Amino acid sequence: MSRSKYITKEEILVRGREAIGIPMRDIDKTNRLKTGKGAIGTVLEESWFGLKVNNESEPDFVDAGIELKATPYVKKRIGIRAKERLVCNIINYIEEYKNSFFTSSFWKKCNTMLLMSYEYKEDIDKGDFHIEEATLFSFPEEDLVVIEHDWEIIINKVRNGKAHELSEGDTLYLGACTKGSTSAKSMRQQPFSDEFAKQRAYALKQSYMTYILNSYIFGSKSNERIIKDPNLLKETCFEDYIIDKINPFIGRTQHSLLKEFNIESSAKNINEILLSRILGVKGRISATDEFKKAGIIPKTIRINQKGRINESMSFPTFRFLDIINENWEESCFKNYLEPARFLFVVFRKISDKEYIFERIKFWNIPADDLDEVKKVWERTKQVIKDGVVLTKTGSSTKNNFPKSTENRVSHVRPHARNVNDTYPLPDGRKMPKQCFWFNRTYIESIIEE
Repeated sequence: MSRSKYITKEEILVRGREAIGIPMRDIDKTNRLKTGKGAIGTVLEESWFGLKVNNESEPDFVDAGIELKATPYVKKRIGIRAKERLVCNIINYIEEYKNSFFTSSFWKKCNTMLLMSYEYKEDIDKGDFHIEEATLFSFPEEDLVVIEHDWEIIINKVRNGKAHELSEGDTLYLGACTKGSTSAKSMRQQPFSDEFAKQRAYALKQSYMTYILNSYIFGSKSNERIIKDPNLLKETCFEDYIIDKINPFIGRTQHSLLKEFNIESSAKNINEILLSRILGVKGRISATDEFKKAGIIPKTIRINQKGRINESMSFPTFRFLDIINENWEESCFKNYLEPARFLFVVFRKISDKEYIFERIKFWNIPADDLDEVKKVWERTKQVIKDGVVLTKTGSSTKNNFPKSTENRVSHVRPHARNVNDTYPLPDGRKMPKQCFWFNRTYIESIIEE
């Protein structure tokens, strides 16, 4: 490994901050900007710090124990959001299970990072990008407890011969994301099973990177917290804490809970409001520090006396012109769904006017089911490329997107406010917005498990 002339943390930070405001084209000395994903980080390593680009397990600045990471973000109406997860290093299944967290390859490489942040803008040449902030980052103790637990979840699957079942949604802050294509070339041996597993890397989730950007780099106001004393996480994991906090209220009627927490509301999200009050949160549970960092998505579900639900579960709408230019591995929907951790909150109907709080469940999509979603996504893309077929039947119009009868997990159907709420198709026609849905029967199977 080549060693940098920048040895101490102070020297490295000073040099990093000297890059602020300089267009990337003025930094790039080796035409790395013409390469693909990761070009900005490569330019900084090679042309700014004089490092030899490599994939070694040691941090970039060996003497100081610092890893260099370029972190893109996007500005939205609601604030700054990380553009993507932060990929750290490949997981060597054969060797990594022998380690403890503090001897792991992840900890050795990424326990302290120089985060060099830049704003990503679509249709802007990479050469115009420039570093906005450079910050030395070490994990705060309260987050480190969660990350260590995440690492244990990942490695325990390897130790149990289930590396092929790993999913980024298994964990909260530190995930095991797929790395490389899913062809045979990217499949890897694992130590306790003959089944090959997808190559994966440790990665800080996009939701956690958004938190880092807002809290440690750009200094935004923090959110309401569920756990007021971070030391509690040394005694129990976050999800167990939530379950223990909620369990005493399981079996209670909705009306009795509304009365206990002095809530007078007929809001559509009344059950989410109840959950917030049970957890001691004044605002929305989805806006708390812990839920935002982990990207946990709360979903309240009403079931009838027979355990059936009335409708499927929708996801954000997709743009027809975007999806035809994506591949599955880097698609918006895969990168939304795979790392997502859901909290299902189930209320069962017991009479015309009453429900009981039946149970909660943390869940993420299994790898096999994600493969089923991939089939739906790929056929949807092909339908759009071939030209959506619209068939008029009486007062309604049908299309040829995948139906719920064609796949056990997912389908596509409209998710628009009205007929005028549209996105353009590649052929110039406009069509009401569509989205991917989980089938009603699939959701029922999840909450019955």
